[in-house]
Amino acid sequence: MFVDQIRIQAKAGDGGNGCSSFRREKFVPKGGPDGGDGGDGGSIILRADPQVDTLVTLYYEPIVRAKSGENGMGKQKYGKSAPDKIVPVPVGTLIYRLPDVAPHDPLKFEDEDEDPSPRRKKIDPKDLELLADLDSADAEFLLAQGGRGGKGNIHFKSSRNRAPRQFTEGTPGEEGWFFLELRMIADAGLVGYPNAGKSTLLGALSAAHPKVAAYPFTTLHPMVGVMDFPGFRRATVADIPGLIEGAHRDVGLGHDFLRHIVRCRMLLLVVDAAGSEGRDPVEDAKKIREELRLYDPLLARRPWALVANKTDLPGASENIPRLEQEFPGVPLIAISAQKKDGLEPLRRFIDAEVGHPG
Repeated sequence: MFVDQIRIQAKAGDGGNGCSSFRREKFVPKGGPDGGDGGDGGSIILRADPQVDTLVTLYYEPIVRAKSGENGMGKQKYGKSAPDKIVPVPVGTLIYRLPDVAPHDPLKFEDEDEDPSPRRKKIDPKDLELLADLDSADAEFLLAQGGRGGKGNIHFKSSRNRAPRQFTEGTPGEEGWFFLELRMIADAGLVGYPNAGKSTLLGALSAAHPKVAAYPFTTLHPMVGVMDFPGFRRATVADIPGLIEGAHRDVGLGHDFLRHIVRCRMLLLVVDAAGSEGRDPVEDAKKIREELRLYDPLLARRPWALVANKTDLPGASENIPRLEQEFPGVPLIAISAQKKDGLEPLRRFIDAEVGHPG
């Protein structure tokens, strides 16, 4: 199960209360105060883990709680502080603050019959406050600070107050609602219409095993593969779900597709050069470029290249010159992902553009 958006509630641990106690031992009259301090509550920390590629764990546990600190005790015994709760999330997770909403509030749920709990739902991140972007491995963000432990009455002893009964309670830990959004991080992104052969190409270029079938929208979530090059160089390539017209308006997979290409350093537009699905590859390339521009003008200025796939089918030889004429100056690599023809020039091109030391 792939989850790339989730709403969670975080509650850090409360601090333990201080203790009001007096030393009582045989032959020790008027022993004085000996109440210890309470321990600190545990904080909640999100950590980017390269071994995690989805937010599915938080989908099943949307309420994240840390333990509270122990109360102080007599004989100057201090309460034990609670450990911090470390929550692993994928690299590329964005953290937004949500207004406090009760768990039973069906705010903006698409389906009124859906279980009204803070699970995956449609939210526009543009309306939210961005707190952090965990865009590198082992990056951390303090989501909720644990409470401080209270002071025992031993701290209130003075020459004028020999038997203080004062103590302080621990402070409550921070809590709130947060929205997490995953944006895949890859060096190159394969974009194109359904059935253009992106998944087949990813499988041919890397060790990834995406699902391949002869029907639209076989790929429902991004898949990332790693390409190894000579000289201990490598690059990551993402297979982005198929795009349709109106994706910038959230039609079809819409923003679920588009947000995952924002971080790609280069875009590879994969088109069916043979037009085997009854589509014109030139028009497909134009529409893809327009959808990217309408969603984010910065994407239209991102380095890109054309990958003319399915050259083993009839009609490809006539359409490739049309693509070159329509997009002069744009790198074009003709391949057949199914037959694994032309992959070596594509590998060299990707290495030259976005390859980096592994």
